[in-house]
Amino acid sequence: MHKFAILLLALFSISSTQSAPTNSKLFREYIGAEGNNVKFSDVPVNSNVEVHFILSFAIDYTSSSRPSPTNGYFSAYWDTQNLNPSAVSDIRTRHSNVKVAMSIGGDTVGNNFHVYFQPKSVNSWVSNAIRSISEIVRKYDLDGIDIDYEHFHATPDMFAECIGRLFFYLKQQRIVSFTSIAPYDNNSVQPYYLALWKKYGHLIDYVNFQFYAYPRGTTVPEFLNYFETQNSNYRGGKILVSFGTDKSGGLKPQNGFFKACSNLRQMNKLHGIFIWSADDSKEAGFPYEKQSQNFLAGSK
Repeated sequence: MHKFAILLLALFSISSTQSAPTNSKLFREYIGAEGNNVKFSDVPVNSNVEVHFILSFAIDYTSSSRPSPTNGYFSAYWDTQNLNPSAVSDIRTRHSNVKVAMSIGGDTVGNNFHVYFQPKSVNSWVSNAIRSISEIVRKYDLDGIDIDYEHFHATPDMFAECIGRLFFYLKQQRIVSFTSIAPYDNNSVQPYYLALWKKYGHLIDYVNFQFYAYPRGTTVPEFLNYFETQNSNYRGGKILVSFGTDKSGGLKPQNGFFKACSNLRQMNKLHGIFIWSADDSKEAGFPYEKQSQNFLAGSK
């Protein structure tokens, strides 16, 4: 049997024996995508929860006036002035419950051009991605990686194979300790992540489902129905609930988000909360970050 296949089967065997998901005190937040000069130290951190900051984004595109894809050669496109390796080290030193990851892909580069997943081949993209992402992870001393591609010039199977092999290598070599994906319910997006989940779901620790991509005015019953649908799609996964502090849709805190979370907690299905994004929350002083973490700190 091929060496890669043997290692993959071994890792699958280990991962598939993990206990079923349960309530968690995990809080995650995307940070650095919008150039609002937000710093890690700006965001409140409750010592009684696990906090993941997710740098947004690393992108495999050129930085020219008309960006073009680079087939897996990733660079940091987040606010590298404020969110640099020194800042990562500092926030971890001050808060032992903080971990830092990076998300790759995102919606746009340069605010005008969509970021497409556009590999020339599986082998070439994976090889380049392993090299460039490993370099960024080591430079920033990151803990994990998140996938947030939203536009595709490839098949779902190709996406699954590229990301799955990348996750396998990064975990097998202990370059990262956790992985996540950030799908949302759209016919041009969800099939890619479901293909990835079907083949490599055992390598994915968290599903940062973008519930804020649902319509504005979502009610608590509707939100809970959406959750159950995605819980079925990503069966066995840790589906984190979410809201946006921007003008996105979904169920907002002021409209019952935490009531929905209470219902999920009673059902032992509250695997964590994440927010998009720290950049959007800065002006208001992060009230919902505080509320989310305080809520999670009370989880049992």
